[in-house]
Amino acid sequence: MRSAVLAGGTASRFAGGAKGLERVGGTRILDRVVETIRSATGQLPLLIANADAARTWRDDLEVVPDALPGTGVLGGIYTAVTAAPGPVLVLAWDMPFVPAALLEALVHGADPYDAYLPESGGRRGIEPLCGVYGPPCARAIRDALAREDYRAIAFHDHVRVGTLRSNAVRRFGAPDYLFFNVNSAEDLSRAEGMWRDHG
Repeated sequence: MRSAVLAGGTASRFAGGAKGLERVGGTRILDRVVETIRSATGQLPLLIANADAARTWRDDLEVVPDALPGTGVLGGIYTAVTAAPGPVLVLAWDMPFVPAALLEALVHGADPYDAYLPESGGRRGIEPLCGVYGPPCARAIRDALAREDYRAIAFHDHVRVGTLRSNAVRRFGAPDYLFFNVNSAEDLSRAEGMWRDHG
């Protein structure tokens, strides 16, 4: 199974900087995410990124620009799905605390489904930026984008979606910790404190 790191556009709350290049516990978030994926899959992920400098972030990663630029997170998922010949494990580059064991659980549970995602405490009830997406998602996502529906879950009614239940997710930690994402300087400060608390 291939894997992909979704590196969105520049983050205005980091003065236009690339948030995945910020450090938590002395290590860049991007490096944490890449090493977690490599530990879970034995392979380096693709890097889905549009930034001109993306190829300088890590010289060991293949950089794939968005297939449909300007379509946000859903467009990033679409790019990951269409860049891989089969199912693809996707993880956002601003999530420093997702453990390899959770990714392994997603990979092992994904087979009967077109999309397989962990349940979370977020507003959607699932975490769409940490999951496995299969080839049938491509057409459903493209149809959603054609409708200008850019929600990360816009296509779910048209594919078979499975979930790693919350009780299984919690074996790896609290969802608020596991799926914490760094979107601002304040989040980065919180992440540093969480890293110190959890080790």
